[in-house]
This record gives sequence, structure tokens and C-alpha cells, in this order.
Amino acid sequence: MENLFRKFCITTIVAVYLLILVGSVVRSTASGMGCPDWPKCFGQYIPPTDISQLPADYKTVFAVAGKEIADFDAFKTWVEYLNRLLGVLIGFFIFLTFVFSLLAKNDRKVVYGSFLALLLVGFEGWLGSRVVATNLKPLLITAHMIVALLIVLVLIQVFFKTLNKQFAEISDKYSINKYLLIAFFLSLIQILLGTQVREGVDRMAVLLQESARETWLEEIGIMFYVHRSFSILVLLVNVLFIRQIFKNNLSDLKTSAYALVFFLFIEIASGVIMAYFAIPAVMQPVHLLLASLILGVQYWAILIIKKS
Repeated sequence: MENLFRKFCITTIVAVYLLILVGSVVRSTASGMGCPDWPKCFGQYIPPTDISQLPADYKTVFAVAGKEIADFDAFKTWVEYLNRLLGVLIGFFIFLTFVFSLLAKNDRKVVYGSFLALLLVGFEGWLGSRVVATNLKPLLITAHMIVALLIVLVLIQVFFKTLNKQFAEISDKYSINKYLLIAFFLSLIQILLGTQVREGVDRMAVLLQESARETWLEEIGIMFYVHRSFSILVLLVNVLFIRQIFKNNLSDLKTSAYALVFFLFIEIASGVIMAYFAIPAVMQPVHLLLASLILGVQYWAILIIKKS
């Protein structure tokens, strides 16, 4: 039963990362209001595929916050609907993770962590409903993303707690942990700065009606330049942490180091592509997913150092 619990926990972690990716696709394609009501979509459990399936006055019937909705777009409707379906599926996954944590007779910390993840996914669902009800209020969208990150970190810790593995003692634990904790919190700040840039991008998309994308970052102003410059600091601290791993030949952390190098390289490349190639919509979800993966790898390394 313990092996089944671990496998299910890993599956759930992967599914949450997939939800983060899909959620970013929803935002980059401006599909957030593809379904203007909650929990149904245009009053149906299976959304329409053609405008002929909607009443003539659907814009008024499904008005949000007193404002008429945009023209029906089947693509945006189904992107948002699939995002919701994945969210529901993850809710079931996390519920079963909690049940399996009880059946596997894991220690109390594993059970409590699984229960916390279950509470968080319920809160995440409620936040999703508020995002729709408030017509994509930026603050709620950011909160929605942060809770998703928190869920995946809780699940990573739950999985780690089930490992019966001994880690080698680290002689210079203070220095290594110092660099790692700084890198972790800088990465978290960078993600939050990125959400501010993203809100600016969304605003420009509406104001300029998806045209002149090459001017959007310049129009956003100082926040983009802060985000871009801050990435140098994030990279530097991560490099110092990785250097410490190889300098001290810490075999337990080398996998984390290789993963960080790989994700950091692609993350920087995706940022450069967005900055110099008019923010291609396909790169926005990739950029956020990589930032989330970096945070997850750093948290995994924190848990290893703590247990060593």
C-alpha cells in the first residue's frame, strides 16, 4: 500500500504541474472567460461548440459583474472547460492521495500533509469560481496561481516524508543551505514579479486588441525591466548553490543540481525569446511552468539538506 501511495502521490504532483501549464495556456489565449458561469459553462455541463446552441441574447443572459461578455469563441470555451475538468480530476487525485495515506498507515505528518493538500485544492476551486465571478480580477488570478504552487510544494513534502532513504551528512551544511534558501525565496519573488508583468501583458492585449505585440513590454514600463534585471540575481545565487554541490561532491544533491541547470537554461531562453520576439503566446505557459519546476527542485533540495 505504501508503494501505491507513493506512485499516486507522484502522479498527482505531475497532474498539478500540468494544471499550472494548462492554466497558463488559458491566460495566454485569453480564454479565462470562455465559460462565463460556474460551475456550468453557458448553463450546460457540456459546453456548446457553436453559437447556434446559445440563446440570441446570450451576452446579456451570461453577463458577468454587470457587463456583457465577449463574442462566443468555441476554442476559448473549450480551453477553459478542459482547464476546469483537469482541476476537478486533480481534486479527486488529492482526495484519493489522502485516503491512501490513511490506508498505508503512514506517519501523522504524511496524513496531515495530504489533508492540507485536500483543503488547499478545495480553496483553489473556490478561488477559480471567484476569478470567473469577478471577470478575471488580476489579484485573484495571482492568488489562484500561488495556491497551485503551494499545493505542489505540499505534495512534494508529503512524498519526501514517505522515503525510507538515508542521506549523507553534509559538513558545510550552513553555507549550502544559505545559498539554497536565498535562491528559493528569490525564485518565489521572481515568480510574483512575473505575474505583475503578465498582468501588464494582459492589459496591453486588451488595449491594443492583440496588435503591435512588439511594443507591449515597452508599454508595460518599469516592472518588466525589474523582472528582467532580477533574473540575473536569481541566476547568480542558483549558480553559487550549484557550485557548492560539486565543490563538496554532494552526490545526494547532484540530480537536483543537474535539473536546476537544465530548467534555468530553458527558462532564460524562453524569457529572451519573449522579450525579443514579440511575446509569442506559446512561450508564456512554458516560462511559467519552468519557473514552477525550478521552485519544486529547490524545495526538494531543501528537504534533502534538512534530513541529511
